[in-house]
Amino acid sequence: MINERYPIGHFEPLPFSEAQKNKWLADIQFLPKEIEQALLNLDEAQLHTPYRAGGWTLHQVVHHLADSHMNAYCRFKLGLTEDTPTIKPYDENAWTLLNDVQHLPVNISVTLLHALHTRWHFAVKDLTLAQWERKVYHPASQKDMSLWYLLGMYAWHGKHHTAHIKMLREKNNW
Repeated sequence: MINERYPIGHFEPLPFSEAQKNKWLADIQFLPKEIEQALLNLDEAQLHTPYRAGGWTLHQVVHHLADSHMNAYCRFKLGLTEDTPTIKPYDENAWTLLNDVQHLPVNISVTLLHALHTRWHFAVKDLTLAQWERKVYHPASQKDMSLWYLLGMYAWHGKHHTAHIKMLREKNNW
């Protein structure tokens, strides 16, 4: 049986390799298209359905992806331009309750993801190994995280939430 909370499992860090880098970069580059495809032909009632009991609605998931990945892009830029900067955690549940998430249609965040992921992919696609090893400090986790680790984590994050949408579609035969 699929774990509804983690349908693709938890993120597993992997050592640097060119093949893995290319896979994760493709995940970043193509996430907006995958989200768009996963949402195809869903109506408002379907979008306002939680992907699991106690979970976010698909509407909230899409806006969360845009919010999270905007933070990710900034974290990469900080990591590339400062020495082990402390990044700002945020209350993602509280963000899903804000007016924009509650009332704007998901296409706004899908459009944002297209532009954001284009910039993000372009900003990091040609990094050197030394740049991938640069770190940011995450105070909530109380640890340094390399940009390589963040690339993998956010590649996973996009697939994780895309799987939530696909899982609910399949479960409800949408």
